[in-house]
Amino acid sequence: MLNNNASKELNEAGTESGFYVYLATEVEGMARDNGFFSQPFPLEGPVLKERAGWTGGLQDSSIVELLDSGSGIMKLVRSIGIIVHAPDASASEYMAVLEKRAWSETITEQNRISFACRTDGTETRLETELLPWMKDGSMTLGQLSFTLPRAGAAGTVTVIFYTHEGFQLPALVPDSPVDFQSPLYDKMIARSLLASGNNYRLKRTIQKARNGEPVVIAYIGGSITHGANAKPIHHNCYAYLSYLKFKDMYGKDGGDSISFIKAGVGGTPSELGMIRYERDVLRDGAVQPDIVIIEFAVNDADDETEGKCYESLVLKALSGEKSPAVILLFSVFVNDWNLQDRLAPVGAHYGLPMVSIKDAVTPQFPLTREDGGVIARRQFFDDIYHPTNAGHVIMADCLAHLFASAGEADTDPEDIDLSKAPLIGNEFLNVALLDRSNAAAMAHISEGSFQDTDKELQMAEFDDSPIATPLFPYNWMHKADNGGMPFTMSLRCKRLLLIFKDSGSSAFGTATIKVDGKLVKTADPQLIKWTHCHASILFSEPESSLHTIEIAMADGHSDKCFTILGFGVVE
Repeated sequence: MLNNNASKELNEAGTESGFYVYLATEVEGMARDNGFFSQPFPLEGPVLKERAGWTGGLQDSSIVELLDSGSGIMKLVRSIGIIVHAPDASASEYMAVLEKRAWSETITEQNRISFACRTDGTETRLETELLPWMKDGSMTLGQLSFTLPRAGAAGTVTVIFYTHEGFQLPALVPDSPVDFQSPLYDKMIARSLLASGNNYRLKRTIQKARNGEPVVIAYIGGSITHGANAKPIHHNCYAYLSYLKFKDMYGKDGGDSISFIKAGVGGTPSELGMIRYERDVLRDGAVQPDIVIIEFAVNDADDETEGKCYESLVLKALSGEKSPAVILLFSVFVNDWNLQDRLAPVGAHYGLPMVSIKDAVTPQFPLTREDGGVIARRQFFDDIYHPTNAGHVIMADCLAHLFASAGEADTDPEDIDLSKAPLIGNEFLNVALLDRSNAAAMAHISEGSFQDTDKELQMAEFDDSPIATPLFPYNWMHKADNGGMPFTMSLRCKRLLLIFKDSGSSAFGTATIKVDGKLVKTADPQLIKWTHCHASILFSEPESSLHTIEIAMADGHSDKCFTILGFGVVE
């Protein structure tokens, strides 16, 4: 079943037909309940097909579709090559496990194999026909994982699917290393400066940093700002790296007076960001930032207002106590998509500095190194959404280019004008979070059968901490055996959003939401199949008035769970 080939460089792997599933992907030891450190690498489902497409370069849909089933994989894949490079590893080999998990199964030797992988680049081969659970073609490969000696970065992993004869595949050739010091790299980074904007506030902050005065740099956004797929997440994310670059550029005596706030939450748009701004960025008034970097360009497809929530968040940040400099950052997905065309006009309207990762990297993705390419798409992206460590470095360098450009420029004579009419809308500028911690001061509430507190919540690592924090812990939860009494709330406001918990668990069911006796929404936490914070507008009116909100389990769902995480209220 296992073969260990002699150590070889990746660029020699092209002598056989196959495709990359993972190519020099960073591996990180993460603590598990069993006391070990490990990291999973999925080898089935949509993740496998996506990776075959953009990492492996497979464009033939008839080949990609074979990865949907065990029989298709057996037809396509002859063996699996696994190469670990960990030059600084304390162990000469890592233990690996390939296993097929299913909800109803117990893991046994029939659906799990364990083996050792050398950490010096020696390739380990698994013959697919000898995997016990693959023999009849009814099951897919499952998940590969490594047991690692400690937490933290542990090298890179490459996984190659070697194929049977008869398939036309792209050449199995790895990418050249990225030259972060080249003139072409500098040119790519310079393209990211979408707009210098009015630098009055940023120049003032730079001078404060040079003087050794306290300066706070804050970041708010989605999973990319959270640091998803950076390894380790707290120190190799673009936010922390760009903060360090600002300290290095402008900090006095090492920059100890400059502090860092990171408030990225995966899978959430500015519609939620505007609600959590006071809590997650301002820390309920304890922190007042000098610079705020806003990154929602790949999350705001879920903004029901198509820009009003984003502009409201931008204005909320600009209106802070210290009149902070606000920088708009536009990240990008693997398919070159973002919402820059919708959101950049907001920045132009107020004269804000703007940085576009899309403008920097996407023009050079199709180019070879000989034609001016700097980094390949599969080197920049770790999956179809999130950057690799190298991608996070590039994002940080793009922000650093803005910092440097601002430092060299003359100071604009006047501050930006916040008195002008909004471009898209500012209806949610004064939105505030209502949850169990402050509900008594804002509304009259009868919990009904929503009297419990959900502790299995979406998590995020804030600031430079490696420890994840549960989001919206002051919630109201309906459990299966709580009965059928509705949650009711009376308050005076003109706009209201519900924040509820999405879940992949079948224990969760649908709830109905009535406003003043009228059904306005049905909330289904099962739509996206993972634990996630979901904001949804219940109503938006020109004038404030007294409203009664009733949330109850839908017919046939009283024996299910539902969690109200909180509300966004505009009084």
